[in-house]
Amino acid sequence: MKPHLKSAMLAAAQLTAAGDLQAATAAIRQALAGDRVAAPTAASKADSFASATPEVLRARMSRAAEAVQAALAEGLPSASLDTVMARASTPLDDRMVAGSFTASAGSRDYLLYLPGKARPSALVVMLHGCTQTAADFAAGTAMNEQADRHGFAVLYPAQSKVANRSACWNWFLPRDQRAGRGEPAIIAAMAREVAERHEIASERLFVAGLSAGGAMAAILGTAYPDLFAAIGVHSGLRAGAAHDLESALAAMKRGAAPANGSVARSASGGARKPLRTIVFHGRQDRTVHPSNARQVTEAALAAFPDDALGVREESGRSAGGRSFIRTVHADERGVPMVELWEVKGAGHAWSGGTRAGSHTDPLGPDASEAMAAFFLADPRRR
Repeated sequence: MKPHLKSAMLAAAQLTAAGDLQAATAAIRQALAGDRVAAPTAASKADSFASATPEVLRARMSRAAEAVQAALAEGLPSASLDTVMARASTPLDDRMVAGSFTASAGSRDYLLYLPGKARPSALVVMLHGCTQTAADFAAGTAMNEQADRHGFAVLYPAQSKVANRSACWNWFLPRDQRAGRGEPAIIAAMAREVAERHEIASERLFVAGLSAGGAMAAILGTAYPDLFAAIGVHSGLRAGAAHDLESALAAMKRGAAPANGSVARSASGGARKPLRTIVFHGRQDRTVHPSNARQVTEAALAAFPDDALGVREESGRSAGGRSFIRTVHADERGVPMVELWEVKGAGHAWSGGTRAGSHTDPLGPDASEAMAAFFLADPRRR
């Protein structure tokens, strides 16, 4: 980690211990912007520690993670809480069902969209980003339109504010990075239950997400390669990109440290299996560095045998005027196994999304359409 990020984390911890959460959040925000953070004065630190009981200090330090998570969430494009809640309260469709699921690892609420046809042909799990809700994410991505077009169901798990104050999936915590534990276990069990209830074939399950949700989708792919047939990572990070808040900040700022090959093995308990992966990222993303898109792509390609895939590069322009580069790695049948979409001029937002939801870029190529086409492209999965 760069010295200024390390000093920022130390300063944030000291400020939190002193009870100044606002200053702690500001310190992290300042570091993410590339500025250096001044450490609290020795006198102020001494005074704050001397006047606080051990119980107070423990309570303050337990809130340090909340301060950092809030700063991470503030890197997203601006959308007021009132705006997000208003969008979330708008009825989306009479085929959207709300529910709650409990597994041994915990509970989460969800929204489930069912297409008009009698039985869904597949299930796409969609994981929202920080500060978003399931309803907001459904509205912004318009994935339900793709569901109607192709006949699949869409499951929108909702992060609990108890688990993360900013509604981020905890992709940077070791307890939430492995099969059979934490949030991956909850989401995987939820997907299995929904698929069984609606008689969806086990090989027709897919997962995608934005930002923290994209990072969690990458984790689910490595943790449950026999459950999910393909994953979509939008503005996210590779599995194992971070193991705590320090490494999370560093990965978001300039990309994760080089992988040592043990990350995927530890996530699922065995060697990594090839997994079809589609990646979207804005080249002007100031929240999650664009280099992370390449890292997700490289991690996916590393699981395939050498020379197993051919590669082609295409360039284009969306209807909204965004230029993009699409790199496709396909097998001998021409079926895309790994795709990378790099959108020029786009920031940290769902490409081609609608203004009905937060954190979207309506000008970009339609990520929902591209992901749906990618997921359903493999004839072996039909």
